[in-house]
Amino acid sequence: MPREIIKYPNSLLLKPSQEIKEITPEVRALAHDMAEAMYAKRGVGLAAPQVGDLRRLIVVDTSSPEERNDLKILVNPAIIHHEGVVEEEEGCLSVVAFSAKVKRAAKVVVKAQDIDGNALELQGEGLLAICLQHEIDHLDGILFLDHISRLKRALYDNRLKKKLKAPKAPN
Repeated sequence: MPREIIKYPNSLLLKPSQEIKEITPEVRALAHDMAEAMYAKRGVGLAAPQVGDLRRLIVVDTSSPEERNDLKILVNPAIIHHEGVVEEEEGCLSVVAFSAKVKRAAKVVVKAQDIDGNALELQGEGLLAICLQHEIDHLDGILFLDHISRLKRALYDNRLKKKLKAPKAPN
């Protein structure tokens, strides 16, 4: 059974993650569980904080939802180069029923380790660049909501507060 994805406004999503010092069987299992949760929700990326684990680990797969053949597991990822600007609609598995246009770098280079501890550099543009930036933001306690206007953020927060205060329907 996939891990549960925690939802905003859970404060865990706002905390920075810790560097992974050693890739243990537990870290490998976490990566596997994260990929399973991401695929179950038809997402293209997931960061460890989204499953309640404050370690610097992300999984990304921007292949089509039907194929799912390009899983990338990145340990301790960091953006080392970015260029250009693109504005695209983003959503998040931890931010329920909301999407917004977000400005991001059009191209990025990310350094990380793979799940075997090998150093790697990954170049991304288009959806991959956006996804890498979005997931690395999660590792720093930043949500895509932090990149939108205060007005849009306030409207979403108010809508969410009303939803959370609404009485639950009886079974």
